[in-house]
Amino acid sequence: MVEITESAQSYLRGLLDSQEADNVSIRIFITDPGTPMAETCIAYCAEGEEQSSDKKVEYNEFDAWIDDRSQPFLQDALVDYAEDRMGGQLTIKAPNSKVPKVSDDSSIEDRINYVLQSEVNPSLAEHGGMVTLVELTENQVAVLQFGGGCQGCGMVDMTLKEGVEKSLMERVPELEGVSDVTDHSSRENAYFK
Repeated sequence: MVEITESAQSYLRGLLDSQEADNVSIRIFITDPGTPMAETCIAYCAEGEEQSSDKKVEYNEFDAWIDDRSQPFLQDALVDYAEDRMGGQLTIKAPNSKVPKVSDDSSIEDRINYVLQSEVNPSLAEHGGMVTLVELTENQVAVLQFGGGCQGCGMVDMTLKEGVEKSLMERVPELEGVSDVTDHSSRENAYFK
């Protein structure tokens, strides 16, 4: 799953030992997996803070919890620590974190993100804009946030309904709709004012 070198384990063990709470481990996850904005994260995880779907991995120095949704994107991931003149640096390399892994049985969130990143955002980028998925509601509504030239743009309603919603509903038929939570009152960078 995730390879953590001996030097990285020792470094992380030192950080864990400095925590006030007992039984603190780490949790490894990727935000926005399979998209160009993917970031691999390591966070403290106190006992009971792990998710029920997380996978427990035992390392020599500690236990780690791996986020279920992030697992396919963490294949070939490496965590290393190297000392240098400034003290040292922890590095995380996850070469598959930004690679879309979408199939018919992928989660709805992954399929939405894939459509946004591969089809919608390249078109919006022509106007300096972009859109991201904030959440998927229980009612299967994709809550989106626009940024860049789309924030405050006078054409955003048309973009949302005729472009983004249409593309998402065609490609992800389980969706019941989309909504926009962007504050469009700021028109400073808007493409159309």
